[in-house]
Amino acid sequence: MPTDEELEILSRKLMALKLSYEQYFLGSRPREPMMEAEEVRKLVVVYANQAIKNTAMRFKFNSIVSRYQAFKRQWTDTLRKIENGTYSRHQFKSKLHEHPAEPSPEPVTRPPQHRKEVYAALVEARQACGQGVDGLTPAKLNEILDRQERELSQRYGDSQVRFKVVVENGKAKLTASRGS
Repeated sequence: MPTDEELEILSRKLMALKLSYEQYFLGSRPREPMMEAEEVRKLVVVYANQAIKNTAMRFKFNSIVSRYQAFKRQWTDTLRKIENGTYSRHQFKSKLHEHPAEPSPEPVTRPPQHRKEVYAALVEARQACGQGVDGLTPAKLNEILDRQERELSQRYGDSQVRFKVVVENGKAKLTASRGS
């Protein structure tokens, strides 16, 4: 019969496995965490084959197993999407690499539609990279873009300014370039 401490260790290993899979799906881990997954699976099987007479411990174990099964379904689904090429984070990265920098004939004063597109792309990229988007609002982004446009106009004259979202070293950021 597993002890309360052993169940706590299993719970911690499950959360560590969850983090490992999240890192793998984000691309910061090169390989799927198969050894950690097998270790958690073996512990679940071992404890499942033992009679747990204490109701509180049985409830705790069943809760851990339930979380494990839910994570396992999620990981299997995500792995299937990656294999099929339909995983949204990978599609986003591939689209960034397919169209690195297309010239845009937009004026210095951006129409609202362009800013909406930049905002949507930035939010999507930050979420794909695991960065928070809590403090990011369209109004805050507009302030940042206005300030950047003013600085670039002062530095380089009245040339066109283009903003795009890029992912570098696993972080999403805005870059500005001037047009002719």
